[in-house]
Amino acid sequence: MAENPPVSASGSSIDSVLHEQRKFECPDHFREHAHVKSLDDYERIYRESVEQPEKFWGRVADELHWFKKWDKVLEWNNPWAKWFVGGHLNLSYNCLDRHVKTARKNKAALIWESEPGEVRTLTYQQLHREVQRFANVLKSLGVKKGDRVAIYMGMTPELPIAMLACARIGAPHTVVFGGFASNALVDRIHDSQAVAVITQDGSYRRGSEVKLFPAVDEALKSCPSVKHVVVYKRTGTPINLQAGRDHWWHELMAKASDECPAEPLDAEHPLYILYTSGTTGKPKGVVHTTGGYSIGTYLTMKWVFDLKEEDTYWCTADIGWVTGHSYIVYGPLQNGATSLMYEGAPNFPEPDRFWDIIDRHHVNVFYTAPTAIRTFIKWGDEWPKKHKMDSLRLLGTVGEPINPEAWMWYREVIGHNRCPIVDTWWQTETGHIMIAPMPGAIATKPGSATRPMPGVVAEVVTMDGKPVPDGSGGFLILKQPWPGMLRTIYGDPDRYVRQYWSQIPGVYFTGDGARKDKDGYFWIMGRVDDVLNVSGHRLSTMEVESALVAHEAVAEAAVVGRPDDLKGQAISAFVTLEQGRQPTHELKEELRRWVAKEIGALAKPDDIRFTDMLPKTRSGKIMRRLLRELASGSLLEDGRPRPSRHYSRPTPIPPLPTRSRRTRWPRTSGSVQSRRDWPYGPKSHRSPKLPRSVLLSPHLRAPARCGPAPGCQGRRNPGHESAPSRHPLCQIAPRPFRTASGSFRTWHPSFMERMAQLNYIQYDSVGGSVVSILCKKIVTRVTETFRKRRTPTVCHGEPAKSFLLREGCDDDLGRWLTLQRPASRSASWAWSSRLPVLL
Repeated sequence: MAENPPVSASGSSIDSVLHEQRKFECPDHFREHAHVKSLDDYERIYRESVEQPEKFWGRVADELHWFKKWDKVLEWNNPWAKWFVGGHLNLSYNCLDRHVKTARKNKAALIWESEPGEVRTLTYQQLHREVQRFANVLKSLGVKKGDRVAIYMGMTPELPIAMLACARIGAPHTVVFGGFASNALVDRIHDSQAVAVITQDGSYRRGSEVKLFPAVDEALKSCPSVKHVVVYKRTGTPINLQAGRDHWWHELMAKASDECPAEPLDAEHPLYILYTSGTTGKPKGVVHTTGGYSIGTYLTMKWVFDLKEEDTYWCTADIGWVTGHSYIVYGPLQNGATSLMYEGAPNFPEPDRFWDIIDRHHVNVFYTAPTAIRTFIKWGDEWPKKHKMDSLRLLGTVGEPINPEAWMWYREVIGHNRCPIVDTWWQTETGHIMIAPMPGAIATKPGSATRPMPGVVAEVVTMDGKPVPDGSGGFLILKQPWPGMLRTIYGDPDRYVRQYWSQIPGVYFTGDGARKDKDGYFWIMGRVDDVLNVSGHRLSTMEVESALVAHEAVAEAAVVGRPDDLKGQAISAFVTLEQGRQPTHELKEELRRWVAKEIGALAKPDDIRFTDMLPKTRSGKIMRRLLRELASGSLLEDGRPRPSRHYSRPTPIPPLPTRSRRTRWPRTSGSVQSRRDWPYGPKSHRSPKLPRSVLLSPHLRAPARCGPAPGCQGRRNPGHESAPSRHPLCQIAPRPFRTASGSFRTWHPSFMERMAQLNYIQYDSVGGSVVSILCKKIVTRVTETFRKRRTPTVCHGEPAKSFLLREGCDDDLGRWLTLQRPASRSASWAWSSRLPVLL
């Protein structure tokens, strides 16, 4: 979740211009067997939960096992909360031990399908034994109650086993998404001071291996707190283990006992730290505790998904995100459900992989993201129509607001008009679902998360904290504490207060815009930093996007604001079209008229740009910052940052090691180097900049004609002597150098700092590492690969793409980049993007 930006008091409310009229009652056959069967039942439960919260939550907590019952349900000293004060429990016990004492011991707890097609089923009894064994493994490595353990794994059953083992002994875990690079791992290990890392050699994605252990090995060079690494052998790729530090999972498990009693833990004992992004670039560690989080995930899993004993439940999220923590592992297992896990991509080997899995495993409850749904729509209806999917009885969405048209497609094509849809709103910080329909009690409206869960007091207000009228947009706040709420930001309690409890004093500021209609339904309008101010009217980008997506030609849309002298902000839309539709000027005008008709002339986009695909983060959210930069002109049409005429004098670059006389490589004025010291293969007179094999984007290449410039070191270029240089990158020639340990750093720090000044990258000058580049996967994976292979080129076309995927450049590379064939045989291959803005 993004960090809440400061919001000016002038933005007192948000204009809501999109109004959805469709409404769907729960089918009678579903309501008949639901946990909450009517709106009257919901309102009675909700009223008790907000008027007598301690009584309500105490009754829910009684459904779980406690080693010692609490003395007090809630101790509230705004903004600090303690739930179930004095109580002792263990979440691993409630997920496993509680069930193995019943007939559920032989019930499937986890069903796992790999991308290649392997299927593993673990019953509650089998999972219980594996968790106890691994808990003993952790103990044998010296991990104690309170020690932090980092987990960096793919979607295999060993990931929840590791999490539950940590919970069993009271060691807070911090799961790092397996798609992150080593620098993200360094940040999280440093902040949490983890003493051990659990990882695997690799995983599979789109038919290729994604290597994981090399990222851990690289990260631990600067993480002295880590004493032990446990490696699960998934792919069998040869890796070099460091003696004394690294251990094979299977070897340790073979020696471990399968008996490890659960540790009774205080209800406020930290369960895990999960890092989420912030606008400052530094991830913040959200701390969730054992007692409150257990109760919140248990209840919401039971009521929102209306779980039945025979259900097979599938959440498609990665466990590296909070959705996976709460609704793949802890929520389902506390309820004794069967939870399905899938390792790979939704379109491998074909775009119907999800629908095939649903049919083969008879999935009853399906929970996925609006981003995925929009992708399914773009792939076409023919793929889901190949499958019956008659086992489905409930559908859910999570992660972002869903457009009404995507909601309707989900209902009609996947749910066959018989499955209720639960659109859920919550955050990493809230721990569990906060606003969602109870499917047997509350009628649904396309695009609305409907009503708050019991115990959740939500309101839509101005920045002064005053409620806005029904139908008007404002800022979503939470007025009372809830059990699953974050307790602090790890190591930074001041940031916790500043970010969540100071924007509107005394209440939790979610950072999301919303409106509430006359029926009390909440409509989430997106992050408040995604609100446009057009001619004094504050409009939600989500509502304009919803109107665009409702047009038959549009598959997906993203709307951002750009500065405008007349309106303050103008509306810029980036649109991807359905297959077979061509981008034309006439279609642009048609879409502008369509939006004006749907929600009013005020929301009509000032400009529309067609594109093959929208840039997205690893979690599937649209990268609006990049789109804003392109729309505002700070990025040029080809993706290059708009250059400035004023450059500061760079820091001189120290010379490289001198080559031997026998080495015959082109000489440059100043220092020279041997072939051994150049990691990219033979040098040419045209390589004073990025090596040809790693030409990431045109904006990282110097122009063909560039004259002498301060710091250019006299390096040669075509036209070097004849043209004055205004190109900033020629001022510092990127030259690799050796560190004290003998390993290469790709570029000299002064070059990286200069790049940071020009907004090409974000650079950590202290750690000397690239925090993020406009295409992080390329720099962290591709450059590393070429550096290790010491080769200028690897292969061309699709083989090159496959090679890079094998090297760990997961979905992002295949999605955003393509190899462009050179104009002539003598020309070299270079990277270019389908979408200029992506780089």
